[in-house]
Amino acid sequence: MSQFRISRRSALTGATAMFLSSPGFARVAIKDAPVTKLSDGVLAIEFDSGLHSRISRGGTALTAMEPGEAIRLGGQRVIDRFLLLEQTREAVSGQHGPGHVHHLRGSAEGLEKRISVTFLDRYPGLALLDITYRNTGEALLEILGWQAATHDLLAHPDGAWSFSGASYPDRRDWVQKVAPGFGQRNFMGMNASDYGGGTPIAVVWRRDAGIAVGHIDTVPRLVSLPVGGQPTGTRIAITSDTATSLAPGVTLKLPPVFLMVHQGDHFRPLDAYRRLMAERGIAAPAIPEPSYAPVWCAWGYGRDFTTTEVLTAMGKAKAIGLEWAVLDDGWQTSEGDWKLNPAKFPRGDADMTAFAGAIKAGGMRPRLWLAPLAADPGTDLLRDHPDMLLLDQTGAAQNVSFWDAFTLCPAYPPVVAYFRGQIRRILGWGFEGLKLDGQHLNGVAPCYNPAHNHARPEESYEKLQDFWKALYDEAISINPQAVMEICPCGDSFAFHNMPGMNHTPASDPTSSWQIRLKGKSFKAMMGPSAPFAGDHVELSDRHNDFATHYGIGAILSTKFTWPHDPVNTTDPLPPGGIALNPEKEALWRKWIALYRANMLPKGEYLGALYDIGFDKPEGHAIRAGGQMHYAFYADSWSGPVVLRGLPPGRHRLTDGFTGQPLGTVSGPEATIPARFEHFLLVQAATIDGKTAA
Repeated sequence: MSQFRISRRSALTGATAMFLSSPGFARVAIKDAPVTKLSDGVLAIEFDSGLHSRISRGGTALTAMEPGEAIRLGGQRVIDRFLLLEQTREAVSGQHGPGHVHHLRGSAEGLEKRISVTFLDRYPGLALLDITYRNTGEALLEILGWQAATHDLLAHPDGAWSFSGASYPDRRDWVQKVAPGFGQRNFMGMNASDYGGGTPIAVVWRRDAGIAVGHIDTVPRLVSLPVGGQPTGTRIAITSDTATSLAPGVTLKLPPVFLMVHQGDHFRPLDAYRRLMAERGIAAPAIPEPSYAPVWCAWGYGRDFTTTEVLTAMGKAKAIGLEWAVLDDGWQTSEGDWKLNPAKFPRGDADMTAFAGAIKAGGMRPRLWLAPLAADPGTDLLRDHPDMLLLDQTGAAQNVSFWDAFTLCPAYPPVVAYFRGQIRRILGWGFEGLKLDGQHLNGVAPCYNPAHNHARPEESYEKLQDFWKALYDEAISINPQAVMEICPCGDSFAFHNMPGMNHTPASDPTSSWQIRLKGKSFKAMMGPSAPFAGDHVELSDRHNDFATHYGIGAILSTKFTWPHDPVNTTDPLPPGGIALNPEKEALWRKWIALYRANMLPKGEYLGALYDIGFDKPEGHAIRAGGQMHYAFYADSWSGPVVLRGLPPGRHRLTDGFTGQPLGTVSGPEATIPARFEHFLLVQAATIDGKTAA
């Protein structure tokens, strides 16, 4: 047993505090301890006689020999060293293809630890860890938490970057530089009443190599994926503070752990995770053609819109080349009842059907906003069906702060049936898609409502993915081309919800940087041709950064009003307003024309070519239409830019925005001089040799 001291960070407790504890927490192995080496030729994991481990990539050690796993018992007793007793190896072949697995068994203080390390032929550099603890003693063991795959990526002179898949109410960047003192718990449950869930992967990387850790269970788990800056490097792990009692002879099985070494930023690990999860049955559905159509949203008018305003501005949206018209919040009397607002639709269903028909008659596709699982106090729904509420241990409801609403339980069948009915109703009006919106969509707390008869409170959290899939299936059964957009405002998207959507936006970005890093992440998690929308361009830098949307292969989206600014709107207007004046219209038309001409979202986003943290200027590349399309971003840049991934042969370069010639280069990599403000687009067309197919 090793000694440690709890971190003094007040916000970090239990296993996470253990994770961020001092170097005294058994960070050094016994000198000259025997080592067994497991490897697939790229990733190597060495274990000493105490089952501490060291991670290497291609022969380069990325970590020291450390206690990768530990279990925390009552009385702050930590066991992190298990005497290695046995090791075996066997070939495997299953849902992830062929490979080989190593089984290691160790023992310490009445606990048996078993760890199986599986290497897969089709995933070099990646291992799956299956870890169990069995109580071999005669007394009940109170387990307070555990940690696994805990390692410090050794420090590099250029520092390190991180990707964290957890959601926070401050809507922080998913990708951050690891500064001294940096630390995030990255709990996959609720980090506020209506912010939670995420993608259960954390990644840390240096300029030359990185480490990714996560779990590949087919249901979300209430674990943390903490990342912390340390004097010797950047620590990463998967941890749990869930307490359990382990009777003699009983085994605790941890979620299956994903461990990967890689080069570049977080794209390669997320892409590998996507492919693994698809093989396990969790994947984005087939994408209908309308998902790629550029979007105009009426949210520019806020909740106080009039149908006349919407239809008037929609005509301008159609004229400049947009295809979707999204009616946002404000059509309903309340969240929960979802009755039509009589001030806007006095004839009820007939008026809403006529409104959707007017959009289609104007040559656009109608989509309607909805906030499932939210119900306002005082609604008929909660008066008649209080049993639908998600309740905590004290009987209190979970708040949805933006609408001053309560959360309904997604694992309660009457709630699922109620919202399936809303889907039928909305598509019955003639809408061709839904914008499912709200920060509460990404995750929910465990539910203790006795009316629901949950087998475990965690069912609400685990079955949220089934709720979204039920709504998706309902919509597709009515209209196979229906677009089901999930917009979990500011959250780090919950990967397990992905089978219930075929379109996703940048979800209230706070900057162009967020749009780009979210786009790169989604192209890894959903696939290189994912229908990711940049959200309202008015939320980007300078409120007009379509270059960010276009260059990363995002769907163009805007919420302009026309012919004048709105009188009342929920969101404050930026300087200059959001009305589409002649200057803006010329710019909007140009970007929309470029978008429609090249359809970069349908191309192959090549996320492994550029490192979003270390490469300067920031670079992105897409293969589309037999050509290579590059986008570079910086506030101001004067110097070389590198074009990677070119096919062999000569290529004619063109500025993708101005159309000006930029000369010729030869592949597979070329460097050109560049000077630009904010962005540079480069299009490479093959003169001879192979095209970028």
